[in-house]
Amino acid sequence: MSASLIFDIAPLGSLVAYNDGTPKPPARFAKKLASWELRNGVGRLVRKEPAHERPTYTTTPCFTLQEGNFGQNGIILVTIMRTYGIDSYLTFRVIERPRLGQVRIVQTVGENVELLYLAEDPIAAELWLAKARYRNTRLEPVCPDEVGADVVEGRAAA
Repeated sequence: MSASLIFDIAPLGSLVAYNDGTPKPPARFAKKLASWELRNGVGRLVRKEPAHERPTYTTTPCFTLQEGNFGQNGIILVTIMRTYGIDSYLTFRVIERPRLGQVRIVQTVGENVELLYLAEDPIAAELWLAKARYRNTRLEPVCPDEVGADVVEGRAAA
């Protein structure tokens, strides 16, 4: 599916795979493999940003995928996030949607909402929030409409 469908249909917290359609090179070609991995991967949808019009420039709508956290002993040192515009040439696919009963912990960042954590239930969300101590957060339970939202305005998800 296209990037614009991901922007329109996929709810925050969805696991999204992306690829450029090329086969994976053998491991012995380290540089080619590293380049391929930049255009092929999986991430969790954590942010959607609408288009912005400023006096000097205009941005297209985009979304951000969180690919992973790196650290040790429970301390996150680096978070890998990639942002894609709706005009991206890559092919995207929703692997997993948030399940009914899960709870999103979201934070308002400027005019947008960013997913901080996807908890299994409200109790786990409250425990995570008490431990993490973020400000300007709110809990959003996953609703039934998002779980089965494969068609929006006649546009079907593949």
